[in-house]
Amino acid sequence: MECRTFGWTWKRLMACLTCGWVACSNDSPGRHAREHYQETDHPVAASLEPGAPWRWCYVHGRPV
Repeated sequence: MECRTFGWTWKRLMACLTCGWVACSNDSPGRHAREHYQETDHPVAASLEPGAPWRWCYVHGRPV
């Protein structure tokens, strides 16, 4: 994970629901899930936190 290269920690890990890419959330220093969306246009990511079925839509900028 790119965050570890910089010594950053993340708040939450997100999985892209289109391709499965795992990246840090928007509230993490790297914001790598958003970067993935900007590069690929894959619109929805889901939290990998146990017991937290949370999904974010980058197109609409809100949870879904």
